[in-house]
Amino acid sequence: MKCILSCLILFATLISKGQEVEILLSNKIKLRDGISLNATIYKPKKQQEALPVIFALTPYNADRLHARGKYFAEENYVFVIIDARGRGNSEGVFDPFMQEANDGYDIVEFLAKQKYCNGKVAMWGASYLGYNQWATVKELPPHLKTIVPVASAKTGVDFPGMFNISDPWLLQWLGATSEKSFNLNLFGDDEYWMNIFSERYMKDLPFASLDSLTGKRNEIFQKWMAHPFKDEYLKSMAPTQLQYSKINLPILSITGCYDGDQHGTLSYYKEFMQYANNEAKKNFYLIIGPWDHTGTVNPSKEIGGLVFGDSCLLDMNDIHRQWYNYTLLDSAKPIFLKNSVAYFISNKNKWKYVNQLSEIGKEKQSFYLNAPISNTVSNINPGLLQNTLPTNKKPLEYVYNPLDKTNGILEMIPSEEEEMDNGLSDTSLSHIINGKGLIYETLPFINETEVSGFFELKAYIETDVKDIDIKVDVFEIRLDGSGVFLTSNTVRARYRESQEVEKLLIPGEINLFHFNKFTFISRSIEKGSRIRLIIHSPNVILTQKNYCSGGVVAKETAKDAKTAHVKIYNDKKHPSVLIMPIVKD
Repeated sequence: MKCILSCLILFATLISKGQEVEILLSNKIKLRDGISLNATIYKPKKQQEALPVIFALTPYNADRLHARGKYFAEENYVFVIIDARGRGNSEGVFDPFMQEANDGYDIVEFLAKQKYCNGKVAMWGASYLGYNQWATVKELPPHLKTIVPVASAKTGVDFPGMFNISDPWLLQWLGATSEKSFNLNLFGDDEYWMNIFSERYMKDLPFASLDSLTGKRNEIFQKWMAHPFKDEYLKSMAPTQLQYSKINLPILSITGCYDGDQHGTLSYYKEFMQYANNEAKKNFYLIIGPWDHTGTVNPSKEIGGLVFGDSCLLDMNDIHRQWYNYTLLDSAKPIFLKNSVAYFISNKNKWKYVNQLSEIGKEKQSFYLNAPISNTVSNINPGLLQNTLPTNKKPLEYVYNPLDKTNGILEMIPSEEEEMDNGLSDTSLSHIINGKGLIYETLPFINETEVSGFFELKAYIETDVKDIDIKVDVFEIRLDGSGVFLTSNTVRARYRESQEVEKLLIPGEINLFHFNKFTFISRSIEKGSRIRLIIHSPNVILTQKNYCSGGVVAKETAKDAKTAHVKIYNDKKHPSVLIMPIVKD
């Protein structure tokens, strides 16, 4: 690839706590197909020798990363912020996810040849910018020396739909990225978007028609609607087994227990541990904190009504700086990385370390689902989660009516807990089930117990429809009655056996549903607390609704709706069981 000289339009100098920083605006990076991307370069003002270069490839406004660029330039790195193809001042058409692998490769090799670079190139970024790093590294650019993917989305896993279930938020994100500039105010106008989402929900319009309510067809949204499950199109944007086996550079990855892209981040980790060579595995480090998506970049000690200890407040700039020093300058490994995997016990203000993620929660405690004595389940009379196999009892049953909009209407009226941002301690779901779901609880815990790792639920389920979405939520219910959300998992029935192959239900047939994609959680369950399991079918505004017809879900409307009667079996032949990961010191 031929390089073209940077076109310098403006110099800016900042006096900072460290050395002076020079900012070079409107530099051009030419790609293999002739498209030029726009780059903003932050470098030490008095740079006299070539330095390692760190870059971020962003679909958002480069100015949003100004502080990050300044910080790393002060630390004697060159930091380059690049507008993704079709975004900001870059040429081309923005095709989210599809374009970043080749573009990332070309950027690495372009930067490596610049006079300010010593041939060592690294990447920085979270969320979509985390995805960009995996897309780039799978192409094996020779001069890429390390990546630090944070809260990384992964196509076919958590984007464009979690568990193969679409999300109206996709359109909101596309509204922010559909024009050349980042429409931050439009993206943040939750009232506007909620009105659009609510209109579709209340009128039972096809989910695929959601973009029409903005007054304009969105081609990317429609393309995503045409790929509702993990097919070759979505898999093409993630590393293959062969590509993983050839990646041989140090990697530091970061996510949170409440990070919306935890599934993507940990999918990359697990596949890397499965397919990479042994030497590469030794250089992969993972941090899991008690954070949400935003907190993986700027940690906070409070989220959703829960408060964590000060030890969770990692200085992410400094963690990155130490990592880049370690991998690019042959300095010592970051002090924080005492072992390959670090995870935080959310209510103990304590970091723990293991060699591999699979070592966490290796011990299991099984709770078999059973009916209550009265066989009628409610918030005050839940089903049982017991240590012994269930006796022969009739299955418990709930009803899912896609046309019942009760919970959706409640979603439009924020509760006091939601107004206070108490989402992780909100137990209102238990009170609005009313026959539309099932609740199970353990006896109070005799001893405090560390629950860290991944829950599983194996449930024998019968229903009278061809397809349905079933969600399971796990809570800690404390002695005072307050609750803490732990983890959840949803299965769209047609994908119960594979995320890549559809297989509709046969009405009246009992099927084993294996819920094995819960998010990672780490918490010490208090003495006297109980574990609460809620099984239900989501019927809310902010999740694509399944009308249970067995047809294309994105095209279903009210006329397709089938009311589902869902039975959860709990007998010796069908022992439904919740499996809890525990850690014993």
